[in-house]
Amino acid sequence: MEAAIESRFSCRAFLPDKTVARSDIQEILRVASQAASGTNTQPWKVYVLQGDQRDNLVKQVCAVDDAVFSDPDLAATHRDKVDFYPAEWVSPYIDRRRQNGWSLYDLLGIGRGEKDKMHAQLQRNYHFFDAPVGLIFTVDNVMGRGSLIDYGMFLQNFMLMARARGLHTCPQAAWNYYATTIKPIIGAGENETLVCGMSLGYADESAAVNTLVTPRETVDSFTQWV
Repeated sequence: MEAAIESRFSCRAFLPDKTVARSDIQEILRVASQAASGTNTQPWKVYVLQGDQRDNLVKQVCAVDDAVFSDPDLAATHRDKVDFYPAEWVSPYIDRRRQNGWSLYDLLGIGRGEKDKMHAQLQRNYHFFDAPVGLIFTVDNVMGRGSLIDYGMFLQNFMLMARARGLHTCPQAAWNYYATTIKPIIGAGENETLVCGMSLGYADESAAVNTLVTPRETVDSFTQWV
């Protein structure tokens, strides 16, 4: 388990032609569903996309993303009411976010102010980074904040089970920006809020983007012994 945890990273380049068996996805989901949840509510709902259905979602969301890039005022019409990120960023979180973003752009040779290149890289999210399997996770609107804690444990189980089978993942908040477009395509109801998306497949180990290593805080920096 320790090896699975320490070898997991947000993979941003997959081998598109190396498929993942449905039976493997089902088994990963089965084991992931053993995650703890408050009063056993099990609040997760998962949509798995492969083949034509995956490609259709990619095509439609990329079209909307291009429209928003041309007219940013359109962005607000596509989101769920619940935001993934804070409305106002403060230190140290904004500092870590910036460090992560600029490290990625530096690795890809994208300079400050190169908006077209930044947009193209961001849109790689909506191609599932070429992974053959895309997943969209939703939660029922009636559930409270605590259900997202349960959901996080489920998602972590999923990612670690994928690693145990030689697969990689990338959990993606980017899909949340286009929830109102995505939900009708996948058949999700109005009573569902999009939690995140995820790419699943085999990593392209030759891709430079997959060499990014994100720094982690030391145990002493976030722990108080009482």
